[in-house]
Amino acid sequence: MHISIFDVLGPIMIGPSSSHTAGAARLAYIARQIVGCDFKRVDFYLHGSFAQTYKGHGTDRALVAGALGLKEDDERLPQAFILAEKKGLTYSFQPIELEGVHENTVKMIFHLEDGQKNTIIGSSLGGAQIIISEIDGFATEYRALSPTLLITQQDRQGVINKITSVLAALDINIGVMKVSRKNRGSIASCIIETDEQIPAEVGKILRSIPQVNSVIIINAL
Repeated sequence: MHISIFDVLGPIMIGPSSSHTAGAARLAYIARQIVGCDFKRVDFYLHGSFAQTYKGHGTDRALVAGALGLKEDDERLPQAFILAEKKGLTYSFQPIELEGVHENTVKMIFHLEDGQKNTIIGSSLGGAQIIISEIDGFATEYRALSPTLLITQQDRQGVINKITSVLAALDINIGVMKVSRKNRGSIASCIIETDEQIPAEVGKILRSIPQVNSVIIINAL
């Protein structure tokens, strides 16, 4: 069995628990990157162990800290509530029962400045490792381990080929790609993890494809 030094020593973090504190902060931090624009409120719906122990383990502060853009090793994490008040970010915590998910799971609803909402569901797996299982109703298996493109596009023949051709032309190697859709011929979601950092020009080129609706680049993990 392969055991990494990370598995033995654990993550560099602030807080009492890698699952409930560091993992929670990372979940909200990655969710913030996925949203990719300004928001004024976040509602956190806590499932399982998160719902039972979130105050004692600092999960609440960790989630707010991540939403503010603080990583799990940031010394300001314990002051998350104060920082949120200064920045005008409001939030709430509520229990929820979700089916078929890990015990440490949170559903995050981001209320954007323009009135729209983004909903992201993710789980903390231990050792500050996470998985994002759903983004705005699209099933995902995103672990945020490498630079990533988050794309929404029309579910049309040839669109994925156009997207991957852009990356090939720029010598960007695809490590993992997952495509999902809600209904045939409607809107689809494409998550591409790459071996290299993704230049901003990639987003500009992809957005010029008529069938592509949105592109978010995540390099800061």
